[in-house]
Amino acid sequence: MAGITWVGMLFYFNLVQVPALKDAAADGTEVGITRHVAPRALLWFRWAAVVTWLAGAALLGPKFVAAFTLQPEMAPIGIGAWLGTVMLVNVWLLIWPNQQKVLGMKPATDDEKARARRVALLASRTNMMLTIPMLFFMAGGLSHRAVFGL
Repeated sequence: MAGITWVGMLFYFNLVQVPALKDAAADGTEVGITRHVAPRALLWFRWAAVVTWLAGAALLGPKFVAAFTLQPEMAPIGIGAWLGTVMLVNVWLLIWPNQQKVLGMKPATDDEKARARRVALLASRTNMMLTIPMLFFMAGGLSHRAVFGL
């Protein structure tokens, strides 16, 4: 459920909220989104990312190290795990700190907000593009005999 929430929120931000904010800024109605919707959506987004990563690590269990060191029997799911890790890092180190500036949760000048908006957008778009290969490698790894010890 956390993974569905994380990916769902990622696609929501990129395909719905970003274009809606552009339109709302044009008619002066963006404050409802930036004050009420975005902070709540970002809360679910960032914590769903953490829960997803931790659940994935727990499911790997004793095969965690083999996956993250890309041992041959665990390489497919390991690649997916690394892509998910990059995505998690993007959420917490690029998207969230920059969105705090954009949304006025942290003080920032207009220039800093413009830069923060761009960094958050690019990190979010990167995550959206990594979603498909991450899911591909995760699913490919799940079907692998090594995960189930068969």
